[in-house]
Amino acid sequence: MTAAGIAQTAWPFLAGTGVGWLLIRGWRRPFRVIPTGVVVWVCTVVAGMLLRKATSAGVATSFVVVASVSTAVLLMGWRGVAALVGRG
Repeated sequence: MTAAGIAQTAWPFLAGTGVGWLLIRGWRRPFRVIPTGVVVWVCTVVAGMLLRKATSAGVATSFVVVASVSTAVLLMGWRGVAALVGRG
């Protein structure tokens, strides 16, 4: 995959992440899984898929599932680890 291909796939999700970050004001509690991580994740998936659909990119069910799981791990996983480390 080329850098252009990666950028073409990533931009709708990055835009959705930005929307979620602004909506929840993620800079206030960036390490919280709930609500910050969940809101950013939902906005990432929903906005990303809507933008992909609007630009005639693929939104096959399998892609939605893989994108949802992988973005959940990326956007909430590190927050969960940070919460566990912070308690220890």
